[in-house]
Amino acid sequence: MSQTLPLDHEHLQKLVTSDLVRPDQMLGAHQVTENGVTGVRFGVWAPNAQHVSVVGDFNGWNGFDNAMQRLDFGFWSAFVPSALHGQRYKYRVTGANGLTEDKMDPYGTFFEVRPSTSSIVWDQPFDWTDSAWMESRTQNFDRPVSVYEVHAPSWAKRDDGWFLNYRDFAHRLGEYASYMGYTHVELLGVMEHPFDGSWGYQVTGYYAPTSRMGSPEDFKYLVDHLHSLNIGVLLDWVPGHFPTDAAGLANFDGGPLFEYADPRKGYHNDWNTLIFDYGRNEVVMFLIGSALKWLQDFHVDGLRVDAVASMLYLDFSRTEWIPNIHGGRENLEAIAFLKRLNEVTHHLAPGCMIIAEESTSFPGVTTPSPYGLGFDYKWAMGWMNDTLRYFEEDPLWRKYHHHALTFFNAYRTSENYVLAISHDEVVHLKKSLVAKMPGDWYMQRANYRAFLAMMWTTPGKKLLFMGQEFAQPTEWNHDAGLPWHLADVPDHRGIMNLVRRLNALYVGRPDWHAGDTLDAGLQWISADDVENSVYAYIRRDPGTGAWSLVVANMTPVYRDLYPIGVPEAGEYRVLLSTDDGEYGGFGTQQPDLTTKAEGWNGQHQHLRLSLPPTSVLVLEPVETAAVTISALKSKGAVQKAVEVEAMLPKSMQATSIEPV
Repeated sequence: MSQTLPLDHEHLQKLVTSDLVRPDQMLGAHQVTENGVTGVRFGVWAPNAQHVSVVGDFNGWNGFDNAMQRLDFGFWSAFVPSALHGQRYKYRVTGANGLTEDKMDPYGTFFEVRPSTSSIVWDQPFDWTDSAWMESRTQNFDRPVSVYEVHAPSWAKRDDGWFLNYRDFAHRLGEYASYMGYTHVELLGVMEHPFDGSWGYQVTGYYAPTSRMGSPEDFKYLVDHLHSLNIGVLLDWVPGHFPTDAAGLANFDGGPLFEYADPRKGYHNDWNTLIFDYGRNEVVMFLIGSALKWLQDFHVDGLRVDAVASMLYLDFSRTEWIPNIHGGRENLEAIAFLKRLNEVTHHLAPGCMIIAEESTSFPGVTTPSPYGLGFDYKWAMGWMNDTLRYFEEDPLWRKYHHHALTFFNAYRTSENYVLAISHDEVVHLKKSLVAKMPGDWYMQRANYRAFLAMMWTTPGKKLLFMGQEFAQPTEWNHDAGLPWHLADVPDHRGIMNLVRRLNALYVGRPDWHAGDTLDAGLQWISADDVENSVYAYIRRDPGTGAWSLVVANMTPVYRDLYPIGVPEAGEYRVLLSTDDGEYGGFGTQQPDLTTKAEGWNGQHQHLRLSLPPTSVLVLEPVETAAVTISALKSKGAVQKAVEVEAMLPKSMQATSIEPV
């Protein structure tokens, strides 16, 4: 159960001066004992209200029984002895405009299932079992992070079409994510929201998991169970805007309160939503308290902050806007809020990952504050756009867009990046990922396999939206469950096998993740073969020097004995070929993997490779692998040595993984 702070002048003053970072421990509904009497204390911020009362199951929704007392700084409070755990309630607010409306509790921890909007008195204990995980979690800068992005309500459904309970979802998702080799899951749309079609991006309950799938304790069970499987949990968090629903935060006390008053600053035309007023300490603390609630009380490992660009710029998607005090377009209040958010969360939730979905070239997104915004990671939107645009091209024309795949290298060390292929890329008539690829069904899958291999071997953390790991052929539909029957169809199972293999290599090989933000982490061998649309680069672990070679042929042309320079002489072995039969390819073999003593691509040796059409090969020196395995065994890391040896290509166990 969460801590309860007194509603006194001292704590209220700390809130309004931006010193109380967990206002939810004071405001909202708290089960307390006052003068020997047990009941519920309600607290709400409504400085412009003429009158506020709390109504609910405990008083027959009568607005005269439990009038709230006005406190300092525009806060209101009432102690209701008859209120009990599990009862519904709202605040009946008579605003400055004279109108009376029933409002959801901004600090509510549980709500009715939509379309009902009442808050519910709720604060139950939960027995966590993940203390070891919480003590050891980090931002994973030099560790692998492979994220499975999931919309929980549509990942799978019950037989009757209703949502899974968080507990059932925990076991099904946990088993599947473990099987696929993901290190993290990211849940979008988990915070309470009124409209399914918003996917959870128009939030009304910033302190509550959606009741569609169960209680707060059920959600905690989900997190706890995933931690037991060594899977981290990230959430999408939306501090940029909120819906105009009358029962929510909009015009909370009869006029703008949580939102900016001027619509040129406080209204999003694109989304029909309202923008938080980052110049008010009470609003800033409301948002920071929400972030901490998830990171501390729910043991969530990180937040992906949605739509950061819309927060940073006053002219974002606007023709009319208000400049800042310097005449510029930056929202200085939002920038200050983001810096404070990252300072506080990193201090009070050690090891958490705060990720920005930021689509512009705003400098210093992952630079620590006060010099930068202080995020841990930034989504690589430029990489995503360039790479998808390249793969959507007919291979005949790819030579004219060759450097779309090399441009990321020009700036990849400027921030800590997440290579994200999210839900946004498979909705709104954008088609599924495999359907974006040119050619017939076979060529679409070959292109898609090459795309996935390029993504996993490019520096940066990984994120892939659900369904794309088995080449879902249609766009995502939030009203339906995923087409899991396709997972046992060979063409789709081949893509799944490839993603599983890529995750295994990515997690097991430091050269694929340890040098993401360092220049030494990637070395181009051949970046300019425009005519053949062939790329070759080395991924290297700067710490140990271990490396692997990636060679990509981006046209449907077989290239026999294609020369690729390498820095070491000797025998090589294939770690991965996207043309392998178990992934749905032809299974092209390499006739000779011994280097030739002749320089090529600026290297002293070279290999002559058979490059299958539209494919990616990954190789490494056999001697290097043997040395690595021997060193691990000598250090007693036998299990790790076994994992490295398991990186040799071989068929994986193909068992049914449909989450039923």
